[in-house]
Amino acid sequence: MVKSWDMAVERAQERLAAAPALRAVTDEEAREFARWDLAACAEGELGEPVDPAAIGPAEEARLRARLGESGREWPGGELYRRRYWLLGEGGPGGATGPGGTQSRGTRPVGAVAVDNWTKGSGQLAVSSLYLRPDARNRGLAAAALDRVYRAATAEGLSGYRLEADWAWPQAVRYYLRRGLWVRSWKHAIGLTRMPQLPPYRVREEHGRLVLMVADRPSGAPSGEVWTPLLAAGREGRWLRLDETAAYRQADGWVHDYARSTLALHLALAGRPLVRGPQWWAEAWRWSDGGEPEGLAHRIEQYERRRAAADDRTAAQPEVARPEVELPAPAPAPRPGAVAP
Repeated sequence: MVKSWDMAVERAQERLAAAPALRAVTDEEAREFARWDLAACAEGELGEPVDPAAIGPAEEARLRARLGESGREWPGGELYRRRYWLLGEGGPGGATGPGGTQSRGTRPVGAVAVDNWTKGSGQLAVSSLYLRPDARNRGLAAAALDRVYRAATAEGLSGYRLEADWAWPQAVRYYLRRGLWVRSWKHAIGLTRMPQLPPYRVREEHGRLVLMVADRPSGAPSGEVWTPLLAAGREGRWLRLDETAAYRQADGWVHDYARSTLALHLALAGRPLVRGPQWWAEAWRWSDGGEPEGLAHRIEQYERRRAAADDRTAAQPEVARPEVELPAPAPAPRPGAVAP
């Protein structure tokens, strides 16, 4: 156990600053980083892909005004979080990065920020992650998250956590593919990777979604054994959620997060989230996380807020019903979300 979370975070940040594929943002590049952050938000929330290098003062003011609170600029610079460029291979003759700097044969193709304090049970918090469109689908975002995880666990921290806004299901899908567990949905969708949580997978079997975890029981052949924990099927228009003996015997972290994680997979697959009227009547009890009805309740609230912020035309989106799914995917994500 670390003596000071603050010291552990500082050492983890030093590890990230020394990583070969990352470069700390200088004071002179702070405004440039802010524009990359803004480009991520504009693409994710407004569906407007924007070249960060092309954002001038007038365009920046326009985008921040349209985005409102989600487009605000982070105050205080390094006081709150450390910012890093994600580096990719440069072209012939070297590449020019933000601010016109040269980067020794590499160029910034993305950005990531990690908070200067822990959240939850001693976890690093990833507060921004973005890649330029021409750098996506090359594993760079996954590599950056792996580096954050290694830096955290090397200093005794419990992995990392991040949040994905309700408006960016594409980002949520990406994080679930990366194997992150769902810890909450109070204000945004909170996801985590922790040493205490084993790898998991969700797959369809006989019309049901089954959540399984990797296990390496004593005496078993080499390799992972996948143990089912929860199975979710349909009974008419309602959800049927079945527990296995392995789930009932699971430790606290797995037991707490397995239901939330499966619930989000169900929502993204358009499956029912509510087990019946009596469950729906008490859905508010799990509005921070836990039972799938709590996720349905939060989706309903999100749909109502989105409808109120719309053009107020006759075509308003429906609120969540017992069978609910997340809104249609936005083109890309933003802080705490990644454009992979």
